[in-house]
Amino acid sequence: MDTEPDTWIGRSAQQIADAVRAGRAKPRDVALEHLERIERLNARLCAFRVIRREAALAEADALAARPDLAALPLAGVPIAIKDNVAVAGEQTRNGSAASAESVNAADHPIVARLRAAGAIVVGLTNVPELCLMPMTDSVHGIARNPWDRQRTPGGSSGGSAAAVAAALVPIAHGNDGLGSIRIPASLCGLVGIKPGTGVVPAVLGGDGRPGWYGLSENGPLATTVRDAALALGVMADDPQLARLDEAQGIRVALSVQPTQAGLPIGGESRAAVLDTGSLLSELGRGHLVSRHAARYPVWLGPAVLRTWYSCAHLDARALDRAKLDRSTRGMAAAGRALEAARLGGGGSRARWRDGAADRFFGDHDVLVLPSVPVRAPLARRYGERPAARNTVTGVMVGHLCGPWNVAGWPAMNVPAGIGASGLPVGVQLVARPGGERVLLSLAAQIEAARPWPRHAPEYAVWRDPSG
Repeated sequence: MDTEPDTWIGRSAQQIADAVRAGRAKPRDVALEHLERIERLNARLCAFRVIRREAALAEADALAARPDLAALPLAGVPIAIKDNVAVAGEQTRNGSAASAESVNAADHPIVARLRAAGAIVVGLTNVPELCLMPMTDSVHGIARNPWDRQRTPGGSSGGSAAAVAAALVPIAHGNDGLGSIRIPASLCGLVGIKPGTGVVPAVLGGDGRPGWYGLSENGPLATTVRDAALALGVMADDPQLARLDEAQGIRVALSVQPTQAGLPIGGESRAAVLDTGSLLSELGRGHLVSRHAARYPVWLGPAVLRTWYSCAHLDARALDRAKLDRSTRGMAAAGRALEAARLGGGGSRARWRDGAADRFFGDHDVLVLPSVPVRAPLARRYGERPAARNTVTGVMVGHLCGPWNVAGWPAMNVPAGIGASGLPVGVQLVARPGGERVLLSLAAQIEAARPWPRHAPEYAVWRDPSG
């Protein structure tokens, strides 16, 4: 006989939604439990900038009265929203004292879809200023990794990742311009997927058009592949994305090449890729696994770096320079100079998208490579450091993610074990456009064969007896 737990904390989004739809749990009770946990633990993690206690409870009460409650895919699921998209009734600060203090009149389409599907927005998560860094710190605080609070949870969706890894929410919204979902997912032991171009409504810039030259995509962070697929299906308004097929005969290539000569790929990251290849070979699904020997073109790494600086200029140009962090000012100035010299990377971005990425990928369905090839950096106030120092750290952390934003292809992080330091190690799966379901299905097979801890040990409060 199925019995309900003493707490809804630590349960998956799927489990919560199933219980709410069946009338075994009340939306207010689920939301209140999570809000109280957030209020108790957020001071040590700095995952949230805003906790929406009264607003979220009002949303939960309104949800309970909806006549379509029993049909909602995310019925009663508490969710955190990254603080760089609009949530009605809240400010969007984007990690900056220079951002507008006006209150949003309407939700971003992603938020509207999540709410329409029954999710309850319990808060807005911390980000680095203008979401530029793969570490999360700003005037609003320094986010910390639940696996080791001396370390960063990554960025820029670091607050969202910390919230999920600490069981403050079962799923969270993030977005990814040069790795900002996959990096924190890897460092916090989570599933995180960046969809391909056009699958979900994009992150918008100040001019209302897709931001970061169209590189930035919205997506979910979750503790299970099923939850990630469920949330992505809602974000994309495509229920088919929530279906996990029995993928067979996938041509998988394993790559442990850096994007530029001299950039590090740690032994644990390299071993995780090769171990994942061995696991896929042994699943009995007919997957064809081989080593990927191709090297990234020498011009790609510098092009991604120039794009990063140009994005800083793009987002900072209308803001009060005096209110920006030191690092942001330096990056924006470099980006402005590059754009003035027509060296912002636009031509190289087009070259990679228009054929070079496909040639590099070769005759494969999925590429497996490290997500973050180095140990999580320390949690500190990176915004106060010089831009050049932060660039070195950022490139070391995220150099294997950016090419797939430039290409516009789907990519995701899958947990791949715990390193000698006690921190999670992740692998990145990449597919060609339209390959989101292939990635999710392959990730589900990895999860079934090699389950991972769903939460950081200090924050694990409930274990699914089925594993």
